[in-house]
Amino acid sequence: MYSLELRKFKSCDIGLFKKWVYEDYVAKWYEQPLDWIYELEHDQDEFSWVEHFIVVCDGKDIGFCQCYEYKLSGEDWHGDIELEGTYSIDYMIGERDYLKKGIGTKIINLLVKHLFETTSAKRIIVQPDEDNKASCNTLLSAGFTYDEENELYIL
Repeated sequence: MYSLELRKFKSCDIGLFKKWVYEDYVAKWYEQPLDWIYELEHDQDEFSWVEHFIVVCDGKDIGFCQCYEYKLSGEDWHGDIELEGTYSIDYMIGERDYLKKGIGTKIINLLVKHLFETTSAKRIIVQPDEDNKASCNTLLSAGFTYDEENELYIL
């Protein structure tokens, strides 16, 4: 059994994130890596509304995740979902040795717990690439359901 925790992202974590975002199994889903890097470099100002975390497994940094109040993002993929109380998340396992071990579900569960305990979240929506079957299945394993009308996962 793995012991997982989320720790706040620090500026010294940028190099680690850059390594992960260019790994082949991450890069195909994290398009525009320079945009992601820019966001992290500006997490104290322009992107202060996003909470960024490093995933720590048994003391080792293995991944990245973030959560945010959806209406602050300016995104428009929510369909007819009510904006008030809606949050979204992103997640990745950056270390290859930790893939396909059920850790993604645990990361999502930690983010969900964090959001419901520390924010006004009423629902969490996620819209992974439909071809990213691992992410889609992980969301289902974490208790999300697929909303066919809005083409997104919701909890």
